[in-house]
Amino acid sequence: MAIAGLVFFAPVFLCVLVLIAVFDNGPIFFSQLRLGQGGRLFRCYKFRTMVMDADKVLEAHLKADSAARTEWQCTQKLTNDPRVSCLGAFLRKTSLDELPQLWNVLRGDMSIVGPRPILTSEMWRYGDKLSHYYAVRPGITGLWQVSGRSDTTYEERVALDCQYAETQTLRMDLKIILRTFRVVLFCKGAR
Repeated sequence: MAIAGLVFFAPVFLCVLVLIAVFDNGPIFFSQLRLGQGGRLFRCYKFRTMVMDADKVLEAHLKADSAARTEWQCTQKLTNDPRVSCLGAFLRKTSLDELPQLWNVLRGDMSIVGPRPILTSEMWRYGDKLSHYYAVRPGITGLWQVSGRSDTTYEERVALDCQYAETQTLRMDLKIILRTFRVVLFCKGAR
């Protein structure tokens, strides 16, 4: 599926590459170490959607805005994230920023369906359920993404990841893939 996805989305890849190069000075790709199956670290790839010096922008924003700080502590996401560029907002809303993760699937770091890859700083949120996350490969899409995505709490995300790990079947994966098209098409829960 990853090879077919890379071939099918090649024109989209090319367009996004050109748009980022022209309108968003800086690197085209963003990569970050994430936790994979069994706790193995891997480099997860995305199209860059944030402004340069995003960490400094976030730090300043959280210092100045207590509501944003609370939202960040609860969800690790911001409704109005000042780090996201205009083009980046579009890429995130359409999930096009995640297309480079097809490379992660080819490398064996990820699968098409599974929990979203997490940072080591998010491990504590899984508590004694971390073994559920470690039991499966992280995915480009998953039960959380088709069940509310950013409109859910982090606790709900963990519960959905555990549910997926406990009940994963080929039939479930196919349902999630089909639901993903609808979620992406209508930009549900994307930020």
